[in-house]
Amino acid sequence: MTHASGEGGQAVREGPLAAFTRPLAVAGGFLMLAVAATVTVNVLLRWLFNTAVSGDIELAQIGTAVAVFAFLPLCQSRRGNIVVDSFTAGLPPRVRNGLDALWDIVYVAMALIIAWRLGVGAWDTIRSNTVSMMLGLPTGWAIAACSAMAVFLALVAIATALRVLRSGR
Repeated sequence: MTHASGEGGQAVREGPLAAFTRPLAVAGGFLMLAVAATVTVNVLLRWLFNTAVSGDIELAQIGTAVAVFAFLPLCQSRRGNIVVDSFTAGLPPRVRNGLDALWDIVYVAMALIIAWRLGVGAWDTIRSNTVSMMLGLPTGWAIAACSAMAVFLALVAIATALRVLRSGR
């Protein structure tokens, strides 16, 4: 991996996007802690008292999905995604930066496709009042939140692509 967040100033650490990436990831972290606590309590209840937390799987599924989408913008802003540079490590920095920016734009396209389809799914589930089986939680709002975070991810990826191109090494 040749491009770390501290190298060449390519991380998006200031401006309006950066103001949201870290708090969003922290919120995702707290959500994952809540999911972990729920699963732990459920396992202990099953082991000690042969009972369970009702809807624990639903809570884990919804919480994990939302948390993962909350982490993605911070990861992208710090250029923390896995980079396989076996073929590009020897290229001149300008060419490498151009390729990195190109892949950021591909990531933008993928994030927008995911956001679009999640948005369609959210609309359908909200409109049809789809709820989870055990707890009766409306699922559309979690899907809509993931869609919004995918759009935010696309914005962050655009910013990182521009940052890489401007670094001009």
